Amino acid sequence: MTERLSPVEIMGALVAFPTVSRDTNLPLVDWVETYLAGHGITAHRWVDPEQPHKAALFAHVGPWEEGAVVLSGHTDVVPVDGQPWDSDPFTVVERDGKYFGRGTCDMKGFDALAIWALVEGRYRDLKRPLQLALSFDEEVGCTGAPPMIVEMQNHLPKGSAVIVGEPSMMQAVTGHKGGFGYDTRVLGFEVHSSIMHTGVNAIMAAAPLIDWANHRNAENRAATPSALAAMFDPPWTTCHVGMISGGTAHNITAKECRFAMDFRIVPGEAKERWRDAYFAVAREVEAQMQAVHPEARIDLSEQFHVPPLVPEQEGEAEMLVRALTGDNAGHVVSYGTEAGQFQEAGYSAVICGPGDIAQAHQPNEFITVAQFDAGHGFMARLLDRLSE
Repeated sequence: MTERLSPVEIMGALVAFPTVSRDTNLPLVDWVETYLAGHGITAHRWVDPEQPHKAALFAHVGPWEEGAVVLSGHTDVVPVDGQPWDSDPFTVVERDGKYFGRGTCDMKGFDALAIWALVEGRYRDLKRPLQLALSFDEEVGCTGAPPMIVEMQNHLPKGSAVIVGEPSMMQAVTGHKGGFGYDTRVLGFEVHSSIMHTGVNAIMAAAPLIDWANHRNAENRAATPSALAAMFDPPWTTCHVGMISGGTAHNITAKECRFAMDFRIVPGEAKERWRDAYFAVAREVEAQMQAVHPEARIDLSEQFHVPPLVPEQEGEAEMLVRALTGDNAGHVVSYGTEAGQFQEAGYSAVICGPGDIAQAHQPNEFITVAQFDAGHGFMARLLDRLSE
């Protein structure tokens, strides 16, 4: 039997694996699987066939029946490239009442607590099962969770309440915006800029699409939000372009321009509405391009889709977390998580985890010792409740 590690020791082990989304997470998955096996827990992994260097991991303890509480986290972290760290990002360092390290806050701190709880649950007389779900590629669009959720249901009794441990200061977050994004590739026709009217400048053709987003944001800001949308900050759907590239020289009409158009949709609005509106303006611009040169075109490909987390009426996951934390206030966030994907798959879902989202992705990322201890206490109370 393997030694039972403390939550801090587990967090140190997890942070030591540099599981940046562009790289493999298999060494971390191997470590967790081996650690769980040492305590008699069989873990299952799902390997992405398109990225065989990445895998999700899930496991079950307690009665072999449906209705488990699922502790859900992701294993990937964002890069540290170019960030001014005061210590090794992949070593947990404690100072000034904080644990520093990449992922301590987002979200290997919660992952460590969840692994600790699963192992502790193995040695308890649980009356209700507990499950662990660790995904990958959350940071690049929450693309790793949906196939993991399907595989979980193929191998384990289906859980009923999911706690997604994104940093929420241990508050019960019951709603978040949905999101989706399109890689937009504008292909023009190169000519010398002195005769630009005979060519198609892809950058200038892209400009109306980006300006369309500006106008939609202005309209949404000015509109009166619904009661549900009013809970969010900002209380409207946003359209955003954060990356753009194109062109070869200042005196040549750009042959290509690429940018990402992202949408953050308030619950209650349909993704299809925004998709269709964007496609319509893209086709309008494309027609203008092809009137000059028939080979010009605009290619649109969806890069990610994250469904919203819709507040549930007395949802099981929410009620459980409120009972364990004493938090009865209403909390929603504008960023997306895997909670909406679990909800879409038929689970009750809520977000609750230690740490402040403001520290996520930052140089010298940290979680306070107090928040980590609060998460530890939460897990201990959860185990007590599952043993009743």
